[in-house]
Amino acid sequence: MSGHTSPSYPAITDPYQHLQIIPNPDGTITREPNRFPNSSPSPDPRDPTPILSKDMIINQSKKTWVRIFLPRQTLVESSSTNKLPLMVYFHGGGFVNCSASSTVFHDFCSNMVLDLHVVIVSVDYRLAPEHRLPAAYDDAMEVLRWIKTTQEDWLRGYVDYTRCFIMGSSAGANTAYHAGLCASQEADSLVPLKIKGLILHHPFIGGVQRTRSEVKLTNEPHLPLCVGDLMWNLALPLGVDRDHEYCNPMVGGGSELWKNVGMLGWKVMVTGCDGDPMIDRQMEFVDMLVTKDVKVVSHFSTGGYHGVELKEPSKAKALHALLKDFMSDAPAA
Repeated sequence: MSGHTSPSYPAITDPYQHLQIIPNPDGTITREPNRFPNSSPSPDPRDPTPILSKDMIINQSKKTWVRIFLPRQTLVESSSTNKLPLMVYFHGGGFVNCSASSTVFHDFCSNMVLDLHVVIVSVDYRLAPEHRLPAAYDDAMEVLRWIKTTQEDWLRGYVDYTRCFIMGSSAGANTAYHAGLCASQEADSLVPLKIKGLILHHPFIGGVQRTRSEVKLTNEPHLPLCVGDLMWNLALPLGVDRDHEYCNPMVGGGSELWKNVGMLGWKVMVTGCDGDPMIDRQMEFVDMLVTKDVKVVSHFSTGGYHGVELKEPSKAKALHALLKDFMSDAPAA
């Protein structure tokens, strides 16, 4: 899909400026506080909003938390015999920006709950470079274990724990598949939580050797190559390159843990578009999953850009239709 004439974009010369971050001498970064607006939760069922949401602390010392999204109608017309699937969602931001309260992700989750009739636990994980990988992956697993044991009433009362899906967008999709691989090693100990599938929305992946789509879309304004490189430099463990397994899922032929995913019968959906510099890697990733006997479904659209469904409602609606089919076809408990 990356063989068309290369579009012409102005060169990006300062990736820090593009991300609106400032590097500090101690290795941290200063983020522009107003770049990503935030939304507050709406936990009161008396509010007219169709989607309720509330925040729960996961780990006080790590300052990690989740935002739970629930259809208001479910709370009003509660029925223990009609519980909803659970989606555990990880936001994007290149591992260095955004949170579960970022309006773009708050609205994205709210709209999925509305269209898919699910409960979403959106995870606020630690960011790099203050907390380099695998911090986000560790936080993801801590949330899955918390879901298993919590007595939180919105989850215990309205969630079907046997229908759990792990989803993420961009860097969140990277976190979702790493969390999925970790969870595949302890699937029995996560019961009653039963994972049915992974949903990887425009997964943020990379590698040292440039692909054709990366070369063609070097200065693509939504995710220029130098910006992606900077985010990986800030997120990966010190001293490793982009062929580390956290970044490049194909290195060494791919993780052997994918065999667990296949044996557990989990399905994997990978979505992307040919306006994303990473599309060649994403398609190669799908091919690799096939070799690992994973039940994989892919949807790569023409045009668009990285994370287009986060910004364009019509594209989000199309994604929701794909998700509805994928989740309904997941293997029975």
